[in-house]
Formats: sequence, structure tokens, C-alpha cells
Amino acid sequence: QVQLVESGGGLVQAGGSLRLSCAASGRTFSTYTMGWFRQAPGKEREFVAAISWSAGETTYADSVKGRFTMSRDNAENTLYLQMNSLKPEDTAVYYCAAKSTPFPTSNPLRYGYWGQGTQVTVSS
Repeated sequence: QVQLVESGGGLVQAGGSLRLSCAASGRTFSTYTMGWFRQAPGKEREFVAAISWSAGETTYADSVKGRFTMSRDNAENTLYLQMNSLKPEDTAVYYCAAKSTPFPTSNPLRYGYWGQGTQVTVSS
């Protein structure tokens, strides 16, 4: 099993940047495929990005491609999401998630472990 704790959210002006972190417990973090999702009020949970266990494969939602970068440090059991050129529509609670099977996917149902989320608010 793996426990996930997100941090780094906050309030930022449009055009600004934030870096989210997700600290994972457990010795098998390096074997998990990881994902970032977000959920805005009144909306369904939305895929943001996913990364393979080796970081050799990364996939992004079209809405964040070119602005967000996902990375991981398996030695530190930490996942990151660098968010640049933020827009008001990026406002949401951001969650990291883990799945024990390979191949990054945008389907939240494939992820068995979730953090508690961190709020990101982008003002116009």
C-alpha cells in the first residue's frame, strides 16, 4: 500500500506559477504509476497528467499541455507538478493518485490510492 499527501497549493494570480508536491509513504513508491487529477466545484474529477514508474512515459491533458510538467523522484518518494502560466480555469482541488499496474492512464477508476487534495486558486 501507499499513502499520499499533497502540498504546495495556494492562491496565485493568473500567469503565475505553483509547484505541487505529493509525498508518498511505503517502500514500493517506485513501482507505482502516478497521476494528478483535479476537481472544481460542481464538476467531475478531471485528469491532469500521469507518469510511469520509471518516469520514461508522461501524458498530459490537452488543457495543460505545454504549461504543466509532471515529474517524480523515486529516491525521495515524491511526485511533483510544476504549473506555469496558470489560468483561472485551473482553479480546483488537485489530487495525486497511484496505481500498482503499469501504463499511465487518464481513467481515475484505475487508481486505487488517493491523497486528500490541495486547493489551487487562480485569480484573474
